[in-house]
Amino acid sequence: MAKVKGLGSIKRFGSRYGRTVKLKLAKIEKEQRKKHKCPYCNSLQVKRVAVGIWFCKKCKTKFTGKAYTLAKEEKKVL
Repeated sequence: MAKVKGLGSIKRFGSRYGRTVKLKLAKIEKEQRKKHKCPYCNSLQVKRVAVGIWFCKKCKTKFTGKAYTLAKEEKKVL
């Protein structure tokens, strides 16, 4: 089996589950693992501890939020 490049964390699934599902999962995982902006001190130091639990390294604040991201979802207007 050839190595797959440029797929990030979804390489672990290999040829299973289909392309669309894996790309959706990769987008979610990339979003949840990046550093987010703290709502208290406005610094980019917030990391996800567990599902819905976030921790700011700068102000040492632990708080709750959405499962995968802190940002509010943008509603698409058609």
